Amino acid sequence: MRDDDIPPLGTAVHDDGSGRVGLVTGHQGPCVRLRPLGGGRAWDADPARVRPADRDELLSAQLAEVNARSRRGI
Repeated sequence: MRDDDIPPLGTAVHDDGSGRVGLVTGHQGPCVRLRPLGGGRAWDADPARVRPADRDELLSAQLAEVNARSRRGI
């Protein structure tokens, strides 16, 4: 992904480097800052390895979050 293609804040993206889906929370130096959909520990991703999450990836990540909440009793 080129610098001018970096997704805006709040966009759900797939980080090909980690295989995870996250929300863009910032741009720090050469990295894109992401956090899990349901909150949690943020991570830095290489903008070249970040792309908009497709529908299936987004639904899978959302379902995983719902399942995790149900196991925690929330």
